[in-house]
This record gives sequence, structure tokens and C-alpha cells, in this order.
Amino acid sequence: MKKLFVFIMTLVFAGLAGCGGVGKAPQSLKVAVLPVLDVLPLYVAEAEGYFEKNGVEVELVPVGSAPERDQLMQAGQIDGMLTELVVTLLYNREAPKITIVRFARVATTEYPLFRILAAKESGISQPQDLKDVPIGISDLTVIEYTTDRLLEKAGLSEDEIAKISVPKIPDRLALLDSGELKAANLPDPVASVAIQNGAVLVIDDTSYPEVSNSVYAFSNETIKNKPEAVRAFLKAVEEAVNAIHSDKSRWNTLMADKKLVPPTVLAGYTLPDFPTASVPSREQFNDALAWVQSKGAVEKAISYESCVDASLLP
Repeated sequence: MKKLFVFIMTLVFAGLAGCGGVGKAPQSLKVAVLPVLDVLPLYVAEAEGYFEKNGVEVELVPVGSAPERDQLMQAGQIDGMLTELVVTLLYNREAPKITIVRFARVATTEYPLFRILAAKESGISQPQDLKDVPIGISDLTVIEYTTDRLLEKAGLSEDEIAKISVPKIPDRLALLDSGELKAANLPDPVASVAIQNGAVLVIDDTSYPEVSNSVYAFSNETIKNKPEAVRAFLKAVEEAVNAIHSDKSRWNTLMADKKLVPPTVLAGYTLPDFPTASVPSREQFNDALAWVQSKGAVEKAISYESCVDASLLP
């Protein structure tokens, strides 16, 4: 009789669990975010409750720089991050460690992601004027990659492109404003501040949008152990992108609070379109790989499949 009672109670509790009577705690993710416009959909998802709605707890971890972000990832203190193809390849140069699961932002023919600018009194106005002129960049990042690719497509040869490392964006902006740098590659919308201050647009990626993008990547350990949490994260991002596109004028306060757009350009700034669920193409991946290999930063062959996974997208 006692065994029958235990058996019945086991069935009852199993039924309750299946019907939600015994709730399952949502999985959690920690995602590093840089103070750039690319992460606006994450802040929108947080503010609008899209993460909670999709059953995942997401802690957005603000970081001041890419090196700080990378330290957290290498120490296993975050699950995911905003990054880009070049950095992903550097992470995975010895063995697969992180995987790209979605575009965060892409350049389009209407909205630039990166702009190569000249100082206001430099006399530089077109790509050919940049021959042998040191351009402020950050080494082995999408900034250096887009500098090379944009100028190569504009007709400069590799040995005609000169660069100087200025890793921090505010430093690059200040040196360009002062004229100590004759040219620099800056991301939008920081580049808009430089243009307001008199900098001259030489070339941007609206001409060649395929070279510029940022992505969300997660550690392979997180994808293995928390695939449903990553799927829920991506569903929430998709809802946030749709919300942004439905009313681009609604998010100024949020952008100001999170310091995603400089105050001097916020009032007249038009938000770009954010990409819907998608990942870098094999062609984009192969081009970035060829570039890092040409720099001697990656020696081993790296496959597209080991770095990019679209299967978690909604």
C-alpha cells in the first residue's frame, strides 16, 4: 500500500512539473557591452522586458574598452560579448573558443559604420591624398581591417597605406581634432562629432558595406551548456530590433543614458537600420581570415563552421 502511495504521489508531482506547478528557473547570461551604438538593441530588450518575456535572465556588463572585454571573456566571467570578425579569428587561432551567433550592426549604402576622416587643415580630401599619410587606427581590429580594405578598393596599394596605432577612440578623436593626426578611422556616430568639429570625410563604408560589421559572439562552453538561453537571447534581440525600427525617435533618452551617442550630435541624429537575424557570410569570413593571415596574426587554417553558427537564430 505504501509503495502504491509513493508511486501515485510521484506521478502527481511529475504532472505538476509538466504543467508549470513546479517552475524551472530561467537560465542566465552575462554579456559584455561596449559604449557604442551597436548594443542599443540589448538595452532596448532590457528596458522593454524582452529578455524576461523569452525566459532568460541577461546581465549586461558595461566595459570601457575591447581589452577589458577580452580579459573578462578569457577569465570566463562573461558568456557573450559584442565583438567582430577579426577578434573572433584571433580568439580561435589555436582552437575554437567563441562562436559568432548574430550580426549586431552592419554598414549599409545609407548608414556608415566606419569613416576615414582627415584633419580640417590637412589639405586631404580624397583617398589618393592619403598615400603614405599615417592614419590613426587600432591594431588588428575591424578598424585596421576596414582602413586597409576601403583604401585598397579606392586604388591605394598595400605599401602606400600608412598607419599609426591609437587604440582608444577618444584619443583618436582628440588627436584628429587638434591636427596632431592628419587622418583617422572613427566609428559612427563618433565620426559625426569629428565632422562637426571640421574634419573632412575622405571615404566611408557606404561605398563598400560588405567590409564593415560587428557581431555577438558567445563562448563555446556557454553554447554547449546553455543553448536555449542563447536562443532566447537572440529572440529578444530580434524583438528589440523590430521595436527600434517601428519608431526610431523613441530611444534618444535611452541612448543618452547609456552614452551610446555623443550629446552634441544626439538631437539631429538619425538612427541607422539594425540587421535582422543573420550572420556573416562565408565570403566575409574568408576575406577577414585572409587579412589576419597576411598580418601574420593567424597561421593555422580556420573553418567558417568553427566560428559562425546561424542555427540558434529565431
